[in-house]
Amino acid sequence: MEPEAYCFHRHFDPAGPLAFQVERHYLLHALEGTLRLEAEGRRWTLPPARAALIAAGHPITVSIRTKLTSASVLFSTDFMPEPTEILSVFDMSPLARALVAECRQWGPDSGPLSLYARRIFETLAAVVAELAQNPSPCVLPSPSSAELARALAMTEELSQGSPSFEEIARATGQSPRALSRRFAAEMGMTWREALRRVRMIRAVEALATSDAPITEIAMSVGYNSLSAFNAAFRDLTGKSPSAYRATFDALE
Repeated sequence: MEPEAYCFHRHFDPAGPLAFQVERHYLLHALEGTLRLEAEGRRWTLPPARAALIAAGHPITVSIRTKLTSASVLFSTDFMPEPTEILSVFDMSPLARALVAECRQWGPDSGPLSLYARRIFETLAAVVAELAQNPSPCVLPSPSSAELARALAMTEELSQGSPSFEEIARATGQSPRALSRRFAAEMGMTWREALRRVRMIRAVEALATSDAPITEIAMSVGYNSLSAFNAAFRDLTGKSPSAYRATFDALE
């Protein structure tokens, strides 16, 4: 019989998108690699500095974008209160990371939890519930129409260069006016705002998975000006790219 809470440590190859649903509340945390998670019309990128809290019994979609090593924690529904959201993605604190590392000694076959183990899992549950109240801003609404999905996919494909809104509209069989309306109605943002969000999400992935200089990352996601890149990154995350990368080192 599985304990009330346990840690699940495993390696995965790139895969997806995959349907994912478990009967326990699930703290999904990547030690290495990057995932993409989708639920309720939104999608998030999950690099090692972040974790996701997934409510039991609710389906989400997971894409493993790079080789992945995860240290996830599963809580029975009696052990941890119901999360306020089906899926919450948030930055991990040093305390949360340390607690997950301590939990790795108790797996699904560890048997009943000792008093010490229970206290560790209870503390982790309380910490992640609090962190989940401040979700990551690196989220992108999912299109509901095929026309906008094609336009967004093309925007992502061309985001490293200088994509043209008018050219994307023509290539997807829409007028610029009609496409502009779809971005506003389905995603709540302009095409330019969606392009910037795509670039920032890719920058976060690059900061999490490589040691490339920040100038190189800025250029690789479509910025010709480091100052413009820094300003856009700070506007979304509240941190400079160098400060954001430092949070990864602090969690090692």
